[in-house]
Amino acid sequence: MPQTYHYYWLDVFTQQVFGGNQLAVFPEAQGLSDVQMQQIAREFNISETVFLFPPETPAATRRARIFTPGRELPFAGHPTIGAVHVLATIGRGPHTSPPRQIVLEEIVGPVPVSIQEQSGGALFIQLSTARAPEFRPLTVNPTTFAPALNLEPADFESPLPAGIVSCGSPFVIVPLKNADALRRARLDPQAWRKLVATGALGTTEPQWTEHVYPITNDASVRPADLRVRMFAPDLGIVEDPATGSAAASLAAHLAKHATRPDGTLRWTVEQGIELGRKSTLYLEADKNDGDIMAVRVGGYAVTVSEGELTLPS
Repeated sequence: MPQTYHYYWLDVFTQQVFGGNQLAVFPEAQGLSDVQMQQIAREFNISETVFLFPPETPAATRRARIFTPGRELPFAGHPTIGAVHVLATIGRGPHTSPPRQIVLEEIVGPVPVSIQEQSGGALFIQLSTARAPEFRPLTVNPTTFAPALNLEPADFESPLPAGIVSCGSPFVIVPLKNADALRRARLDPQAWRKLVATGALGTTEPQWTEHVYPITNDASVRPADLRVRMFAPDLGIVEDPATGSAAASLAAHLAKHATRPDGTLRWTVEQGIELGRKSTLYLEADKNDGDIMAVRVGGYAVTVSEGELTLPS
């Protein structure tokens, strides 16, 4: 007998329909196999599709499985934000307040997510990373990346440091001179793989080198603090309109290199401009005696549509 699964289609890290990053959420995915979830993600062909199951631990609200068109991810930001948006809104009556916190079980570990209702009913959703940041140094000058990003060496003249950082998913953070250089960047996957194979990044581990995250703090991006892009063709994502896991790594990276030893640091980041899907991500990092104690990424989401997917038995 055919099985029918309800899903919600969202735009995440935006308050406007047709902005942000698209996401499909299956709130009741029981019965779907790994193969079927991968097939569905490939069929939808957006950056990620998230499938929710009953939790395996009492402290969690749901277990989340996150798939790109290419493979499953251990952690991702916009599926986490979007899934919690769905859980906080479905079945909610006009006089019912949303929950204040939801915990999602992800491969990376339990991810706590807070929910704040704003004036007008909008929900600001903020995740805390399940893992402490992990850093790996680059062993080359960032200008080495010029051929792989179809840029000139002068485009890498930036006061920001480069690095490889993970808060569950690793990203190669590549600072660029200005917003114009960021706009012109085009990743050549073959040239990038060749660069990685030489060991120029200090590692040839694929999972540490497949996400390329160029950034800039050029004054023209104001009022945001930074503008970013993210390329991950090996995951089936040529370019992502908004990447919460990358933003978490960026927050840890910026906090590490900040001169302020204590307190909470905050940044506003824009992404997706070049794709016509403007996204806004709000980053926080707590430091104590120079150590990074917590990393958070927040934003909004809007429901675009909902539907049903019927699979043959």
